[in-house]
Amino acid sequence: MSGLAWALLPGAADREDRVAPLSGLGRAVPAGWHRSVREFNAWMDTRLLTVSGIDVTVGSLLAALLVLAVFLAASFIVRRVLRRYALSHDDINQSAIYTVERLTHYVLLIVGVLLALNATGIPITRFAVLAGAIGVGLGFGLQAIFNNFVSGLILLFDRSLKIGDFVELASGVHGHVRDIYIRATRITTNDAIDILVPNSEFVSGRVVNWTWRREVSRRLKVPFAVAYGTDKERVKQAALEAAAEVPFTLRLDGPRAPQVWLTGFGDSALQFSLVVWLTAEATRRPGAVTAAYYWALHSALERHGIALPLLRRDLHIKSWSQPAQDEGQAPPPRGDAGMHAARDNDAVRDVERDIVENPSPPPRPVDPRPRRRT
Repeated sequence: MSGLAWALLPGAADREDRVAPLSGLGRAVPAGWHRSVREFNAWMDTRLLTVSGIDVTVGSLLAALLVLAVFLAASFIVRRVLRRYALSHDDINQSAIYTVERLTHYVLLIVGVLLALNATGIPITRFAVLAGAIGVGLGFGLQAIFNNFVSGLILLFDRSLKIGDFVELASGVHGHVRDIYIRATRITTNDAIDILVPNSEFVSGRVVNWTWRREVSRRLKVPFAVAYGTDKERVKQAALEAAAEVPFTLRLDGPRAPQVWLTGFGDSALQFSLVVWLTAEATRRPGAVTAAYYWALHSALERHGIALPLLRRDLHIKSWSQPAQDEGQAPPPRGDAGMHAARDNDAVRDVERDIVENPSPPPRPVDPRPRRRT
């Protein structure tokens, strides 16, 4: 502050603690300010701890926290700007903006941490030994965490998995991809349940991406069964009517029209499958879409008077009672019919041939003389 500005302050002429202007500067400051500055500097130079011969003071720690806060704030501002830009432009690839947003956050966070450590007086070169220790830790306890981190970077750069995709994992988890974090990916199911799946499961496991190709329909097979004796043409007509009633059917004619397949003969039913091509929007909710087709199938089968199969078991009673055979009584001799049936049994002939070709060794004779105990 210049001497003229100091003189213009209210009550400056009456202050007794005013000192002479500093030489060459033409300034006059209160003596109490010098004392406060010295006390503040002494407090800032207070040593908190010593790391590898480097003293970490209060001032260096505050400077490191300030640098880290600046970079975190910068990361927040950049991500917010990118997010608003993506929302205001519909023609922008949302997954690409998300990738840039996450990578910017990681880069600013790493640079902020390194500069914060440098502000504390710890040189970055001192972390060579720490990097070796981290490498050893990655080979043991941190291997899974490092694997998930690298898998997350692969997902961001490979773009095989994008924000908004509807995926189904080998474990049965399916839902929309909402976020790709450092360790895990957040998936929201159709029941509004958030599930955190490790990133490595998407890289090393089998993943079904229902929305890999945008605006592309998918084929759905809906199995059902009817009772034996039902006319197949009536079943086909009823199933096609059910497909026409569901609004998720792509088209009713052409190469992708609904089809009815006879897929098998069950124990008590004829097994069919209604094969339909879905619209692009319906592929994101396979469970609800399948339930809609089952509802329409049941209504159409009832209209045509087609009975659904019921599990039935037929019990044939050979005889009500059979006299017990005495223990001493020999079994009745097998007649010619029994011998002929045995000869026609391939399994019996195979066992008999094996007995003839590989006879059992004769038993060893038993020595009648008693053995001496030694």
